[in-house]
Amino acid sequence: MKHAQTTATVLRCALTALGAALLCVGGGNAASAASGPAATAVTVQSTPNGDSDQLVRGRYLAHAADCAACHTAENGAPFAGGVALASPFGTLYGTNITPDKEHGIGKWTADDFYKALHDGIGPDGPLYPAMPYTSYRQLTRADTDAIYAYLMSVRPAAVANHPNDLRFPYNMRFGVRFWNMLFLKDALPDASHGKSDEWLRGRYLVNALGHCAECHTARGSLGQLDSANPLAGGVLGRVNAPDITPAGLAARGWTADDLQAFLATGIAKQGSAFGEMYPVIHLSTQYMTSDDVHDMAVYLLGEQAPAPQSLPAPPADNAQLQTGHKLYIATCAGCHGMSGEGKPHVAVATLGNSTVRQKDPHNLLVAILNGIPAQDFPGNESMQRMPGFAKTLSDDEIAQLANYLRARNGQPADVAATTVHALRQQQ
Repeated sequence: MKHAQTTATVLRCALTALGAALLCVGGGNAASAASGPAATAVTVQSTPNGDSDQLVRGRYLAHAADCAACHTAENGAPFAGGVALASPFGTLYGTNITPDKEHGIGKWTADDFYKALHDGIGPDGPLYPAMPYTSYRQLTRADTDAIYAYLMSVRPAAVANHPNDLRFPYNMRFGVRFWNMLFLKDALPDASHGKSDEWLRGRYLVNALGHCAECHTARGSLGQLDSANPLAGGVLGRVNAPDITPAGLAARGWTADDLQAFLATGIAKQGSAFGEMYPVIHLSTQYMTSDDVHDMAVYLLGEQAPAPQSLPAPPADNAQLQTGHKLYIATCAGCHGMSGEGKPHVAVATLGNSTVRQKDPHNLLVAILNGIPAQDFPGNESMQRMPGFAKTLSDDEIAQLANYLRARNGQPADVAATTVHALRQQQ
């Protein structure tokens, strides 16, 4: 369907509170500023906390680390906090990280900042793993110092932090120390293989700065990352983070060039970013240099990238799929094209679409049920609003529509109406 999700490669923070995975929900259209790597080359005044070169670098790193996702509320002051982070255990709120001395981090030293990102310990005690220090732990001291200097250069915002609303015993912060003893590691396992400078740089960007594993890796019973299956996909909120291992990407037709285009613009021939990946493009990856985006793709696919799988031949005329085909013509073809080829500035292709090609139909069904808002992307590209069909199509009709789309993309037509019904009830 329209905007059907591609890889959510750099997708946002999956949170853990005392060993339970939580979802970091950012503002969908919170930022759509400058559109490309050149946007990072801004003029920054020198301050006592760092020279202008360090501040420009810190700004770039803050984009790459996606700091605004959890620390800038929609229509709020930059980095002043207030973003609600929903979880099964209550709600956490992104904190004020401006230089305000009362509400922000104005009294923090560079050592304090490094300890927070490296150990999850702030001046006032342990941080909840909602802040992905499990990934940031791999950051170099030079990079944390640059980010700190940049944050100290932004305008202080006297915005009080919203108190967290967590149920007992998750509101007892001291318990995080025990979780750290069990699960805080110096490095994350790799999903691909390589030794080149490009692969090593990509590893740093993906595993440390981009903290991709926080969303794209499943969690164990205590909320720890599943080290046996790094980047193999994770269950988040309404939209799940897909498998972005080399095998998972190749199975959905991804190449290094396609990944680079997606990270830089939010759009590739496999589809466009939606859900939590949409703000990642706008707040983070669109500002990264072409070299860094290239290196991320090298790491994600590995130095010996597997060949992308081509689409199988279209299924023969099948009575089982005829109803789904008729539904597609009636509800989807006007935007996505009669053959699923898509239309520029209107809707992405459904044929060869990364989300439709996922083994798990979850994200496809969510897109059909809920729709996707109109979205603008870097450059001149945009996609029109996709309406949700939860109120106009029955469970059986949505299942048949999904099965038609999946069959055309090499997936089994095995979606049951009961699966659709269960997702509908979760809205």
